[in-house]
Amino acid sequence: MSELLMSTLAGFIIGAIFTAIKLPIPAPPVLSGCVAILGVWGGHQVVLHIMERFYS
Repeated sequence: MSELLMSTLAGFIIGAIFTAIKLPIPAPPVLSGCVAILGVWGGHQVVLHIMERFYS
């Protein structure tokens, strides 16, 4: 749980810094982009699980 909180805090700080110095945020600015990132991570996890199960 602390890893999740620390990554959220790091993302918040980075977003605040980028906004303060007037740079575009280093992440998709819309919810669909954020969901796509979760999909990429989910696909990665599924393939790792399949490879671990069948090729180990």
